[in-house]
Amino acid sequence: MSTTQERTVPSICESFGNERSRMMDIVLEVQDKLGCVDAETIDAIAAATDAPRVDVESVVSFYSFTSQKPKGKVVIRLSSDVPDIMAGALDVARGLEEELGIRFGETTPDGMFTLEWTSCIGMSDQAPAALVNGLVMPSLGPGTARRGVQILRERNNLEDLQGTLIREYGDGENSHDLVRAAVRNNIRRPGKVIFGRMESGAGLIKALAMSPAEVIRGIKTARLRGRGGAGFPTGMKWEFTRAAGGDDRTLICNADEGEPGTFKDRVILTERPDLLFEGMTIAGYAIGAKIGLLYLRAEYSYLREYLEHVLERRREQRLLGSRVCGKEGFEFDIRIQMGAGAYICGEETALISSCEGLRGDPKNRPPFPAQHGYLGTPTSVNNVETLCCVAPILEMGPGWFSSIGSAGSTGTKLLSISGDCMRRGVYEVPFGTTLREVFEMCGASEPAAVQVGGPSGQMVGPDDYAREICFDDLATGGSLMIFGPRRNLLEIASQFMEFFIEESCGYCTPCRVGNVLLKERLDKILAGLGEKSDLEYLQKLATTIKTTSRCGLGQTSANPVLSTIENFKMLYERLLKEPEEGRQRSFDIQTALSQAQDLTGRESVHFKQG
Repeated sequence: MSTTQERTVPSICESFGNERSRMMDIVLEVQDKLGCVDAETIDAIAAATDAPRVDVESVVSFYSFTSQKPKGKVVIRLSSDVPDIMAGALDVARGLEEELGIRFGETTPDGMFTLEWTSCIGMSDQAPAALVNGLVMPSLGPGTARRGVQILRERNNLEDLQGTLIREYGDGENSHDLVRAAVRNNIRRPGKVIFGRMESGAGLIKALAMSPAEVIRGIKTARLRGRGGAGFPTGMKWEFTRAAGGDDRTLICNADEGEPGTFKDRVILTERPDLLFEGMTIAGYAIGAKIGLLYLRAEYSYLREYLEHVLERRREQRLLGSRVCGKEGFEFDIRIQMGAGAYICGEETALISSCEGLRGDPKNRPPFPAQHGYLGTPTSVNNVETLCCVAPILEMGPGWFSSIGSAGSTGTKLLSISGDCMRRGVYEVPFGTTLREVFEMCGASEPAAVQVGGPSGQMVGPDDYAREICFDDLATGGSLMIFGPRRNLLEIASQFMEFFIEESCGYCTPCRVGNVLLKERLDKILAGLGEKSDLEYLQKLATTIKTTSRCGLGQTSANPVLSTIENFKMLYERLLKEPEEGRQRSFDIQTALSQAQDLTGRESVHFKQG
C-alpha cells in the first residue's frame, strides 16, 4: 500500500466513526480520493471497520460508480437510455471514440480519459447527456462532445470542470453558486400541489399543533397514495410504522430516480428542496422517527452540496434538530446518503440494504420494512414526490387535496415527458388526465406509441389514448416516453430488455437468465428469423419471469415484451416466417460464419443449408 493510501484510508474510515453501516460513504470517498478501491484498500477498510473483507469487496463490485481498477482521470459516462439513443447518443459516442482513439469501456494509454456507457442519468428531456466526473453535460452533439475533450486536453484543468466546460448555467437554482450546472428545469406546466404557492413552514407548524395520530388521520383523509407507481396508501404505511414495536424508527426518502425516462425528482430537488424536507419532517413526527435519510442517486451528486446547504439553513431556523419549531420532545434531523449507481436500489428493501452499507440486494418479505427495516428499526420508505404532497395537505387541508384529481387518485401527478414531442419536460397534471390531453400539452403531433411508467411499465398505442393517468387505469411513477411513426417499437422493447439484463442484481435465475433468453428470442424475430412458436415462447417465458422472480425488478422486467405483444402484436406477426420445408430457422450458419470472418479477417466461404 502506498503512503497516500496508508494516510487516506484510515482517515476516511475514522471520519465515519469506523462504522460498518457507513460503508457506502467510506467506499465512495475512497473512490473519489484515490480513483479506485483496490485489493489493498479493501483490506484496510475491512480492518478499520471490523467488517469481513468479502462484505467490503461485494459493495465495491456491486455499484457502477465504484471500481477496484483505476480509471482515467476523466471518466465520461454517456447515457444509453432510449430517449438519449433517439436524440443521437450513438453519434456522440462515435465522435468521442474518434477523438480519443478508444472504444467504450477503455482508457486512453496516457490514463487521462475513460469512456463508459451508463443507464439513464435523469436528463432525458435534454438528451443526449453525459456525466464527466459527475459534472452534467446536457444536450450534447458529436461536435460539442469532441470540443469538450479537446478543451480538457489543452487546458488540463481538472480542478474546475465547471469553469472549463460550462459556458452557460441553467435556469432557477441550477445557477446557484453551489450547483453551477448547465441543466434546464423545463417545468412546462406547474400545478397546485408541488409547484403551487405554499408558505414555507406553515404545514409543519400545523402538524406540530396536532398529535401524530391526527397527522396520520389527515393524510389518510386526503387519500394520499405513494407516487412511485404502486400507489400504496401513505397514511397506512405511516400507521404501520408507528404501531411497530421499539423506541427507534427511521424515515427514508427514496431519491434514487433510476427509471429510464424519469427526471421529475431532479427538478424537485433543485427547485423545491424545502418542500421535500418539510414533508420529511412532518412524516418523521407522524411515525415517531428521529432520523430521516435522503437516499440521493449518484447521478445527482452535483446537487448534494446545495442540498446540504438547505439542510443547514433549516437547522438554523429550528426547522430541524432538537425541539423542532420549539416543540418539546420532538427531535428530527436529515442525513444525505449517497447511492453509487444501481437501478435495483429503487426497490425499497434493496435501498435499505444500500443505506446499511451493503450490496443493494432486495430483502425477503416478510418482515416488511414497517416492522423491520433500516438497521432493524421500523422504517417508512417514501419517494420524493409523495413527501412533497405532505406539507400542502397539512397547510391547505385534506379536503382541498382530495378535491383535485379523480375519485381513486387524489391530487396531482408529475410527469417526465421525453421522446418525440416538441416540449419535453416536467408537467404537473391532475390525476385523471388522459394521454390525448398530455399529447396536446407537450406537442406530440403523431404519437405511434407511448411508454407509460418507464421500461417496467407498458407500451400503449392509439387505441388507448383516451385512457387516464391514475392508479385505476394507467399507473406510472412519472415517465412518459413518446415514440413517433418512424420508430421501430420492437427494437425499443429490445433496448429495454438490455437495460434489465444490465441492472439485474443476479440473485434469482428467472431474472438473471430469463431476461437474456427473452432478448435473444426477441432479437431473433427482429432479424426476420422468427416463427409463430417464438411468440408463444416469449409469452410463456415472460409470464414465468414475472411470476417467479424475487423482487420488483424481475417481476416487471418482462413488461416490454408482454405489453408489446398485447398492444402491438401485428408488429411481431409481420416479421414471423413460416419454417422452410418444416425446418426450424433458428440458426443461420452464413450469418454465424460472417461474424467469425469479421473477427479473423478470413475470406467468406459459402455453404448451402440442406
